[in-house]
Amino acid sequence: MYNLELEKLIKEIEKTKAKQVLLQLPDGLKNRSNEIVELIETKTNAKAFIWFGDCFGACDLPLGLNSLDIDLIIQFGHNRFNKENW
Repeated sequence: MYNLELEKLIKEIEKTKAKQVLLQLPDGLKNRSNEIVELIETKTNAKAFIWFGDCFGACDLPLGLNSLDIDLIIQFGHNRFNKENW
C-alpha cells in the first residue's frame, strides 16, 4: 500500500553506523512499527525504538532523548523533505 523505502532506511543505518535508531511514524503507520523494528534489528546491528508520541512534521523532534544515546532519528512522513524548498 505504501512504499516505506525500507531498503533505503537499512542503507542509511549502515552508512551512519548507527547503533540506536528512533522511529517517528504518523498515526496511520504506527500499526506497522513492529514490522519496521524487526527488519532494522535483523538486517543491521542497530537497536530500534519507536516514538509513540505525537509527530507533526520534520520540525517536531522529540525532546529529552539524551539519556538514550540515539544515533539516528528516522521520521516517516507524507512528503519528501527537500532543503531547496525552504
